[in-house]
Amino acid sequence: MKNIFLIISIFFFSCEKSENLPTIYNSIEGKWLAQGTIPEGNTMYLYENGVRYTYYCVEGDCNSLYNSYTANDGNHLPSILNYTFENDILTVDLNFGSELVTPVTFECDGGKANFTTPGYSLIRLNSDCN
Repeated sequence: MKNIFLIISIFFFSCEKSENLPTIYNSIEGKWLAQGTIPEGNTMYLYENGVRYTYYCVEGDCNSLYNSYTANDGNHLPSILNYTFENDILTVDLNFGSELVTPVTFECDGGKANFTTPGYSLIRLNSDCN
């Protein structure tokens, strides 16, 4: 009888924890590498608190550099862009009246963000997703 209670408890608490994961994994917040850039991985976007920062790396260990960067640290491009992410819709103010508005779907436990429009993906920094 104790074994059955233990198994049911483990299952219940396991489900409880997994319900919290989608909030973490379905977030645009964080550091993202643009796929398809040449050389691969030379562009990183950092989404934090409604601001998107853009970073470039032209040589060396880009991942090491990107891991050291923090929002508004001066290493980003001069222009920063405001964004919102609500109900799986990303809206980035590209300035001068232009906006990127796209549904975003996540794969690979939140390590890959697929943008419906314009049809590209971002890979979360340090994830093993492709």
